[in-house]
Amino acid sequence: FFIFLLCVAQAMLSIVCVSLALHPGRHHPVMNTRRAGLQIAMVNNAEPAASLIDCLVVGAGISGSTLTHNLYRAGVDVLLTEARDYVGGNVKSHSEAGFVWEEGPNSFATQPSIIRIAHELGIDDQLVFADESLPPWVNHDGRLHPLPKGKGGKGAAGQFELVFGSNGVLKFAFAGQLLSWPGKIRAGIGAFIGHPPPPEGKDETIREWVTRILGEEVFLRCIDPFVSGVYAGDPQTLSMKAALSKIARIERYSYSIDWNKLGAIFYGGLKRQIELTKERKANPPDPAWPEFEYGNPGSFKNGLSTLPYAISAELGQPVGGQAKTDSRLRLGWKLTRLEKIDGGTFVASFETPSGAQTVRARCVVLTVPAHALEDVLTPVMPEASCLFNKLRSEIKRIGIYYPPVAAVTVAYPKSAFRDMELPNGFGNLRDLPGFGSLNPRSEGVRTLGTLWSSSLFPGRCPPDYNLLLNYIGGSRDVTIAELSDDEIVSEVDKGCRQVLLQPNAPPPKVLGVKVWPTAIPQYELGHLDIIDELERAEVKVPGLWVCGNYRSGVAFPDCVTFGFEQSKVVQRFLDEQHEPAKMDMPLSLCSL
Repeated sequence: FFIFLLCVAQAMLSIVCVSLALHPGRHHPVMNTRRAGLQIAMVNNAEPAASLIDCLVVGAGISGSTLTHNLYRAGVDVLLTEARDYVGGNVKSHSEAGFVWEEGPNSFATQPSIIRIAHELGIDDQLVFADESLPPWVNHDGRLHPLPKGKGGKGAAGQFELVFGSNGVLKFAFAGQLLSWPGKIRAGIGAFIGHPPPPEGKDETIREWVTRILGEEVFLRCIDPFVSGVYAGDPQTLSMKAALSKIARIERYSYSIDWNKLGAIFYGGLKRQIELTKERKANPPDPAWPEFEYGNPGSFKNGLSTLPYAISAELGQPVGGQAKTDSRLRLGWKLTRLEKIDGGTFVASFETPSGAQTVRARCVVLTVPAHALEDVLTPVMPEASCLFNKLRSEIKRIGIYYPPVAAVTVAYPKSAFRDMELPNGFGNLRDLPGFGSLNPRSEGVRTLGTLWSSSLFPGRCPPDYNLLLNYIGGSRDVTIAELSDDEIVSEVDKGCRQVLLQPNAPPPKVLGVKVWPTAIPQYELGHLDIIDELERAEVKVPGLWVCGNYRSGVAFPDCVTFGFEQSKVVQRFLDEQHEPAKMDMPLSLCSL
């Protein structure tokens, strides 16, 4: 149970989750003969194109921009286009009057893919990491309850802290008050003795899976708030295998142990942890990279936008500056048509600030949200219509659903917070000693969760303030999109007063209100069937990949890892067209 709970905590940290001073000495693209020149094959619609580019990437979110970075470094003749006037997608950082805040994801769970790209771009000196001992807190029954976490020790010492420390697993199990004793006993049975087997041929929801294995109380008080934090979704419609596949497979590990006939989940988690440790030792980080801890919350000194802004500069379009003549990035370009002509060439038409433009490419990667693709994708890949019109009657959903979510950043004086000591020796609430607080739907707080931004990373606000990033809305609260900004702030302020503030706290200092009408793709029941159909459709159109965070994962590290791995797929395709193959790897990545 506890391994499972910590895995979910890792997933939550992933979602919840700008210096342009690059260091040219660290950027050494490996050039090859494929990049014959820097002139892009673009013409007005009335003129024929004289040449081709190797790859067109549509969508400059984290997936598209990191993919382009990796292709560019490999010497691929690549062009990145974006309909908006900035790179980064939902990642937007701001700085004003001593405050630094985010409009989208707040941090990332540190993985090698992020450290690698930061090092390549020369921004690894901008990385910042949270205090590893800071726990996430759950608001229940008028109190904040810490979830188990170590104190930042390494190796065996860290494992000892996690189990026996002042906020360890044993303290949570025997002295914690988040779960009742019946709830603890039910979870213990599922974790150490066994549970009912999975139903045959059924795609279980997150609620069904957790309840079957660990009981209803664990779901309501522990897992439900995490699902809200990761997906802003409904665990009664989200597919366990699709949305939390890494956790779901722990059950398969459990049953793979011969003597564990009843599938007790603890032993599967232990087996996977041992396997994961071996994998990391077999593939250690580059010694030139800065030191990091897997899964620890991280960001950059001036916010997450540091990464896409650095890529923008690398591609020849410095943020706030003049684009270079050989820039590989085009902003304000909206894709209006995509076709494949004789010979296998793709022709993409765009609306741009300077009029209609056409790009010819040997291959295309679409990383834009599914809901933005229907008009341009259907003519060239009709079988991909499952993304938009696949009916799933069980959950009354058509296509992939993106609910609205609002990100609201507010600040209060530290003196406005409750003057109370938190359990397990974490100190006073006014110091916000934690990652943030999550609100189970049963607690009557409309805000899904509140990240304690000023406690996570240094320099995020003046010392006499606390900075809070609140997420509100999601698939169970879609009416949030109908409220005005003032009404949304009022709901957020109300939630902060219910959980964190004194009754006489002053009004908040409002720094940012951003409503994302289509925020996070929902990996609901039937999602894997949609992806299977999409993969079959791709086979019929070689050189066209339809990839977004509805496919490779919604977390920041998932998108960065996608960019690294998909670049290998693209290079392999190009090599097989024009050169002897350089590496042996599959052509389909997006089924990760």
